[in-house]
Parts: sequence; C-alpha cells; structure tokens
Amino acid sequence: SFGIGVFRSRWSGEVVAGGHNSPVRKQWYQRRVRGWGRELKSVDSEKEEKWVCKAVLDDAHERTIRRVCWSNDGKYIACASFDATCSVWENKNGEFICVANLQGHENEVKSVSFSQSGALLATCSRDKSVWIWEMDQDNEFECISVLQGHEQDVKTVLWHPQRELLASASYDDSIKIWLDDEDDWFCAHTLTGHKSTVWDISFNQTGDHIASCSDDNSLIIWRYFPKEGSVSNDINGKWKNVCTLTGYHSRCIYSVDWSKNNNLIATASADDHIRIFQQTISDSSSSVLDSSGSPLTESYECVLSVKGHSSDVNCVQWNPVKSDILASASDDGSVKIWRFNNDTIKR
Repeated sequence: SFGIGVFRSRWSGEVVAGGHNSPVRKQWYQRRVRGWGRELKSVDSEKEEKWVCKAVLDDAHERTIRRVCWSNDGKYIACASFDATCSVWENKNGEFICVANLQGHENEVKSVSFSQSGALLATCSRDKSVWIWEMDQDNEFECISVLQGHEQDVKTVLWHPQRELLASASYDDSIKIWLDDEDDWFCAHTLTGHKSTVWDISFNQTGDHIASCSDDNSLIIWRYFPKEGSVSNDINGKWKNVCTLTGYHSRCIYSVDWSKNNNLIATASADDHIRIFQQTISDSSSSVLDSSGSPLTESYECVLSVKGHSSDVNCVQWNPVKSDILASASDDGSVKIWRFNNDTIKR
C-alpha cells in the first residue's frame, strides 16, 4: 500500500494549495497540487462552511512536489519538485496553465519563493545552490544569478516582505541573507546559532525580524540592528539572536510562519503538534539596550499547543487576509484548516 504525504500548503487569499503524493495503481505515484477554496452553503437556514477542491495541477513533474508558492497577486503558483525542476502555473480565468518549467539544478529542488513584486523567483536545491530567476511580461524566465554560499543542502528560500532581499536556510545549520549590488547577488550576512539543520524561516510583517526553526527542536528569533544612519537591512547592520525558544517541541520543528496580520508565530513539528507563540511585553528599564535604545533581547511565550495531526506536521501557514485562519499539512495525508480565537484553535 502507498501512503499520502502532504508536504507544504500555501495560501492565496481564500484558496490554499498543497503538494503531495497520491496513491495510484502499480508502483507509481502521481505528482500533483490541489487547490482548495472555501464555499458557504445554506443548510437548514444556516450557513455551513465547506472547503472544496477548485483545481488540480498535474502532469508537470515526475517526482514528489516538495513545496508550492503563490505570487503575491495570486496569479501564479510555482512548484518545487524532487525531479530537479520547478514548474510555474498561471491562473487564466480560473484555469491553471503550466507556462514554464525551470531546469538547471543538479538535484532535488527543495523550495521556491516569489519576490514581493513578483518579478523575481528564487529556487534552492540539494545541490547546495540558490538560483534567482527573472520573469518578463511574456512569462519567460531567465536565471540571473546562481548563489554558491552554503556548504550543504539548501532547505528553503524566502523573500523579504518589502524589498528585494533574499534569505536561505540550510542543512549546514546556517541562514544566509543575500543582496543585489547591481552587478550580482552576494551574501551580506550569515546567521549561525542552530545546532542542526535549519528547516524553515519566516519574516515578520516589517522584515526586521526572522523566525527560524531547526532539527535541534529550537525556534530562534533574529532581529536586524541597522548601523546608525544606514538603510534598513543593508550590509552595514547586523542580524542578532534576540530569543531562543527550546523545550516546547519534543522533535524536529519543520515549519514556522510569522503572521503578517496578528504577529503570532506558528510552528509545526514531527511531534505531531502545532504551537503558537507571541511576543511578551517586557520592562525596557531592565533590558540591555543597544546604542539606539533598542533591547538586545526579546521575550516570547507559547500561548497555545494542539496535537494537530496523527503524524509529522510538515507545514503551517497563516491566511494572508484572514488573521484567525491557519492551515497545516501532515504526513497523515491531510491538510487542515484551523480557526484561532485567542483562546483556542478550532478545526
């Protein structure tokens, strides 16, 4: 028998997409993405919420789809696959058409991310490289830079929420921050602090904080401290660890997402649990401050813990529009939609 593994779920407003393996006859798996949308139906004069499959994206990959990513305008979906390629799909009047298949990586493509403007796409791979692609108005993609800085498998890439700054995380236990100097992209910062593979990263709304999660079962909060008089997030400042959270998950933390609406941080783990963290307000008079008066340490607390699935939880992501909605994906073959109401999560 064959199991179903849902690896990553990603939102675009009211629609969530998940990449997975589907069991089929003989000894082959289909590789597909399903897009799910919310529908309200009247049942006995009451509105009942249901999630239905709106689209199926298939026949583009020969191996598992590891991650999917929406463009910010919801027009495109990019799919990273273990077949060493990345497909890009365009939503044309409700129908998704594969408009590009990006090739070049030597091994599995582990992650993909659209920039805020949608003009740039980043991919990363087990071949230790990060590729940056530029898309034109005709849906033509050109690789404009290949970044070689990590020493091991690159697990994820993520663009800054406000500018063209790229972050990557790796099996080499590090996070790298990449900037464009007009001629080429270069590594401006390397963040070290985890003791094992960094599986996932997430920016906060303004992009001056990063949350990272690791195989060492920890969650680290990083903050950017700009050099006095310099531009935010440029090469002159420093990213510093302002909080390390341990002891909450008993196994590897695979996914982290920092809500851009309610500022809550969600994590997903191999211990089958989802946890929610929030920053606590501390007395600044007792904090160690930098030269600008900003605290060098911050405090966060776990406000909710729920056993979300019957197997490893591979991904969590907040809805970008509705601040109380969270999606999770698991090795148990399911994608679940949760509603957070400050006291508990309801499925």
